[in-house]
Amino acid sequence: MGGTKVRQRGGAAVVLTALALVAGCSDDAPASQTTSAPASSTTAGGQVSVKLAVASTVATGIEVPWGLAFLPDKTALVAERDSGKVKRIADGQVSDVGEVDDVNASSEGGLLGLAVDPGYPGRPYIYAYYSGGDDNRIARITYQDGRLSDQQVILEGIPAAAIHNGGRLRFGPDGYLYAGTGDGADRPNSQDDGSLGGKILRITTDGKAAPGNPDGRVWITKGHRNVQGLAFDGNQLYAAEFGQNTWDELNAITPGANYGWPAAEGISELDGMTDPIAQWHTSDASPSGIAFAQGHVFMASLRGQRLWAIPVANGKRVGEPQAFFTNQYGRLRTVEVAPDGSLWLTTSNTDGRGDTRDGDDRILRVTISR
Repeated sequence: MGGTKVRQRGGAAVVLTALALVAGCSDDAPASQTTSAPASSTTAGGQVSVKLAVASTVATGIEVPWGLAFLPDKTALVAERDSGKVKRIADGQVSDVGEVDDVNASSEGGLLGLAVDPGYPGRPYIYAYYSGGDDNRIARITYQDGRLSDQQVILEGIPAAAIHNGGRLRFGPDGYLYAGTGDGADRPNSQDDGSLGGKILRITTDGKAAPGNPDGRVWITKGHRNVQGLAFDGNQLYAAEFGQNTWDELNAITPGANYGWPAAEGISELDGMTDPIAQWHTSDASPSGIAFAQGHVFMASLRGQRLWAIPVANGKRVGEPQAFFTNQYGRLRTVEVAPDGSLWLTTSNTDGRGDTRDGDDRILRVTISR
């Protein structure tokens, strides 16, 4: 980057507040509610850009759901952070398929991201990001006949701590596995080229540096605090990142870029650092999982207890974000695009930081319309 001031902003990024952008939800919504009228909000120009509605509850009674991945048969696997168990969801029924070995759960650590091999079932593997005894690891696990077996660690040495473990996995359109990591509660890791902390990794299914990575490293970007959200729009990767006390971020990812932490939090306009395309006060977001659909990045928020919809194109923000379901379902952890085009959205009220409601934690099916 050579000291050049880098600004990827997609228009002026703004401070987003709940009062300005809440999509008509209230604290009084009953915890047992499984359907809702379509919610929408308007852009600065007054035009409705997207509407969301909770169509049904897919599953209940899941303990701290974190990773969520769909199989070619349209069933889904979900990771329970603290128990280390992987569960299968099919036709509304939840069943155990096995447990990931050596998971060490903590405040923010445990069994985190899941991804399904793009060659499945010919390559019958799933991939799990989890906290071990001294580090975070990525393992390849055989999944056949409804059971997990033959767990093999393909990458280890990702900094771990009670907090800031990152953990999201996502296969890209290039067939390589991307992982968002955290700084492991040690800020210098994010700028240390020799550390896997505070980075976005791009690896082969054997855990090696993917071809084309800058300088042949395992990681493609650095300067991140805690990345728990990854999503692709075609070849463009987006990442959601927890801020410290002031700004959470949505970043458009460019290989080789430095996203600034710990020198920068939010839009800082520092030489050699890439600014986010959107930022939020931490009370309005604290973002975890993200997904891309219909021209929007959908961003699940924990402390903010809402689902953000951010219009994007070509790595830029092209309109004002909208907030949905604010305070209606509690903490929201993961959002994924289902095979039918809807969103599956998980709550995270059993993670020790939320108020548990009857049926928590749950997976909601959310429909998208214009």
